[in-house]
Amino acid sequence: FREQPIFSTRAHVFQIDPNTKKNWVPTSKHAVTVSYFYDSTRNVYRIISLDGSKAIINSTITPNMTFTKTSQKFGQWADSRANTVYGLGFSSEHHLSKFAEKFQEFKEAARIAKEKSHEKMELTSTPSQESAGGDIQSPLTPESINGTDDERAMPEVTQNSEPRAEPTQNALPFTHSSTISKHWEAELAALKGNNAKLTAALLESTANVKQWKQQLAAYQEEAERLHKRVTELECVSSQANAVHTHKTELNQTIQELEATLKKKEEEIEGLKQEIENARELQAQRDSLTQKLQEVEIRNKDLEGQLSDLEQRLEKSQNEQEAFRNNLKTLLEILDGKIFELTELRDNLAKLIECS
Repeated sequence: FREQPIFSTRAHVFQIDPNTKKNWVPTSKHAVTVSYFYDSTRNVYRIISLDGSKAIINSTITPNMTFTKTSQKFGQWADSRANTVYGLGFSSEHHLSKFAEKFQEFKEAARIAKEKSHEKMELTSTPSQESAGGDIQSPLTPESINGTDDERAMPEVTQNSEPRAEPTQNALPFTHSSTISKHWEAELAALKGNNAKLTAALLESTANVKQWKQQLAAYQEEAERLHKRVTELECVSSQANAVHTHKTELNQTIQELEATLKKKEEEIEGLKQEIENARELQAQRDSLTQKLQEVEIRNKDLEGQLSDLEQRLEKSQNEQEAFRNNLKTLLEILDGKIFELTELRDNLAKLIECS
């Protein structure tokens, strides 16, 4: 419990797309807690955020880091050790300003702590130089003067890889009337979100696998060294009881290391399985994308047919309207003829009566 939280807030977390270095990729579905932690033993400040049990931010603050406000509610900083750029979207400008103030405060504290550590190194190296006599050699290495490789590379990453725009969500303008097209559009959007999460998980898993492989190699070297040490103690030591006790302790340590190795191997197998699942989901996404394109082409054909039918319907309506007008004209003529015949009949009837 040497590391304790000293300031916390809530924000939406983003990371820069490792492929394009331009687009933002959300790493949390909703606002999560983002905290500053202080390690009193190592005098180190870190920014940590968890989404459930998954660490989506684990960034150590160094004097070369810079927190940039790109809008009223969004800010970002580059972490060369994690080889990424983090972005935070806050609910208000006040929360953003408070977070930026704390960032600057802890960055300055990290700088002071680094300078003090260099002064201590210089003070501890002075007696050894005087006692050695002869030529005075400085114990400071290029890393202690100029910083580590990660720290020296940090300003360049900050200048070149930090985007200056807020994350925006681009939506495809599908305006098709077909319900099938809307269904596939929803499926594709869901798969794109899952694909972004799986890509981030793959990158994190790959980094973890490399780290665990290094740890496995270190454990194996330690186990071999302990085995050699046991053999040397068995050959050299004249006290059998002490050697036996030491051997038992070393064997127990070896067993613990072997158990740790086995556990790490199981975790690596699990990560490989997750990678295979991610590839299968990628294949499904490509298949759905192709089907959506086919549906769009079919919709365009149907729209063309619909337009043709509308033109034919309009033409038919015009013809029917002309036919109705002709019928009205004929009815009017027929009414006139009937009226004339009626008058002729009345005249004939009068003539018959007169005769």
